[in-house]
Amino acid sequence: MAGALLRGVRRFPWLGNVLLYGGLFAAGDAAQQLLRGQPPDWAQTRRVALVALAFHGNFSYVWLRALERALPGRRPPAVLGKVLCDQLLGAPVAVLAFYTGMSILQRKEDIFSDCKKKFWNTYKTGLMYWPFVQLSNFILIPVHLRTAYTGLCGFVWASFICFSQQSGDGTAKSAFMWLQREKVNEDEESSDK
Repeated sequence: MAGALLRGVRRFPWLGNVLLYGGLFAAGDAAQQLLRGQPPDWAQTRRVALVALAFHGNFSYVWLRALERALPGRRPPAVLGKVLCDQLLGAPVAVLAFYTGMSILQRKEDIFSDCKKKFWNTYKTGLMYWPFVQLSNFILIPVHLRTAYTGLCGFVWASFICFSQQSGDGTAKSAFMWLQREKVNEDEESSDK
């Protein structure tokens, strides 16, 4: 199965990478809903999938290839340059596109409201995660699989950013506090029994 998937991605790199990225990002949304103990909101997951497929997967595919053309290779200066460009240019675009795209699909009156409230917190939280992901991506992963790898790591990020979009403030602290509150509630329920 994995061999056939890799052959498909190698044969149709754009399509394979974008579909894997979109599927993993949508799965991240579904996972955060499960973690929150909510019934599945498939409309929300479809919106996340649409944003991931229509923008993020395509942007990631084109962006990662452009970075490789501009700063080719795996030598430390090239890798660090790619990570820096990704975090200073690519990451803000991706965060803005997510919050704005979701607001458009949710038909919010002010499509920039979430961006205004959560952009900086989300961007700063991303700086604790994405540079390490991209460092490993640019050192270890072949160019034709980089978007798929970003999508795999994006599963974790999607769980966070979807939680943040629905009820957080864009900080890792809000997600951790929510998880801790859930653990305390579980402990209290088990001690009541």
